[in-house]
Amino acid sequence: MTDQASNQMWGGRFAAGPDAIMEAINASIGFDKRMAAQDIAGSRAHAAMLAATGVISDNDAEAIREGLLTVLSEIETGTFQFSTALEDIHMNVEARLKEVIGEPAGRLHTGRSRNDQVATDFKLWVRDQLDAAESGLLALIKALLGQAEAGADWVMPGFTHLQVAQPVTWGHHMMAYVEMFGRDLSRVRDARKRMNESPLGAAALAGTSFPIDRDMTAAALGFDRPAANSLDAVSDRDFALEFLSAASISAIHLSRFAEELVIWSSAQFRFVTLSDRFSTGSSIMPQKKNPDAAELIRAKVGRIFGANTALMMVMKGLPLAYSKDMQEDKEQVFDAADSWMLALAAMEGMVKDMTANREELAAAAGTGFSTATDLADWLVRVLGLPFRDAHHVTGSLVALAEGRGCDLPDLTLADMQNVHGEITQDVFTVLGVENSVNSRLSYGGTAPAQVRAQVARWTTILAG
Repeated sequence: MTDQASNQMWGGRFAAGPDAIMEAINASIGFDKRMAAQDIAGSRAHAAMLAATGVISDNDAEAIREGLLTVLSEIETGTFQFSTALEDIHMNVEARLKEVIGEPAGRLHTGRSRNDQVATDFKLWVRDQLDAAESGLLALIKALLGQAEAGADWVMPGFTHLQVAQPVTWGHHMMAYVEMFGRDLSRVRDARKRMNESPLGAAALAGTSFPIDRDMTAAALGFDRPAANSLDAVSDRDFALEFLSAASISAIHLSRFAEELVIWSSAQFRFVTLSDRFSTGSSIMPQKKNPDAAELIRAKVGRIFGANTALMMVMKGLPLAYSKDMQEDKEQVFDAADSWMLALAAMEGMVKDMTANREELAAAAGTGFSTATDLADWLVRVLGLPFRDAHHVTGSLVALAEGRGCDLPDLTLADMQNVHGEITQDVFTVLGVENSVNSRLSYGGTAPAQVRAQVARWTTILAG
């Protein structure tokens, strides 16, 4: 095949031939420039350590330190010129450093490799994202606690299969999500603790013969310790996978809540009113108020799941130590992190701003024979019926009420005694939704007293 024919196959984008294709597939600067601050922090720590151990002079270390600050300032102010030919953020920074300070820049890379450098940069970046996720989750949990405390005794229907099951309280429902996001918070903190080992100094894969001090660089960068095996240090992307796993589970929780907000804010439910800040109108239907923020949170899950799956596929067949495949780790994590942080912030905003419509919730709580279980429990507790017999009696009473187009509390005592002659007037004390929720005093139950106790427990946890 002639060069001209090959160029036609490559298309106009790669008219320059194979060199252009290789540059395009090999370069990562288009996305890994997001790690500029982490790259420069790692280089500053490395240079200081090289001087402290006598590997480079103090003068060279000072020149490198000042030069790196200049480069960082240029990046932060947008005057830095990134080059695809220099492949990645590491080489871009080092090349510019040489332009700024000259010969001392060439000594910065002593005792390290791009393999441990990128692992360090990426760990620092993911660690920052875990910290951001922790802040986002804490803010969301606090917003939910505010809703739970305000509506600790507001009755609403509890659902299974999206069918009315038993009455619960608004506060109890909000606290369910506090528990979910609390587990997310635990996973984030646990992941951060586990990943906080420094790869810096592992070099290419085998360590280095220079007398470096890995404990010094680990401490300077806020790591708990240096990674104990140089092969593992440059090969490991568990920290990124664990980040994506935690993000994926959290995204499920966000999506489930978003789905409920979409349903609850509909004209058919009217359980909540979302603020105008997190809703949009229709271009043609003036009556519409669309829960777009909730819907977009629901959709973000796919991107986060996709990133998780993509990185697992990248890593699953790689031999030790470093392979270029691992360059495909960052775009996935960057995109998932953006989606997760945005979803957390949007959900917190919606929760803080939304108004629960107490009257609508209460009206819905009394529909669908929601106190049928309370009736069955009363038959067991007061009359001593086996639960299966009580279940049958209650089912017969539900069928009777359904046939008459009324709810259980609307039946007369005579109606109930026609089904089971030992039922007394006392049964009506358990049939109201307020009575139902107030009776659920078991630990973790929906009774207002239990809800307030859980709000207090979580307030103490967060204060600690």
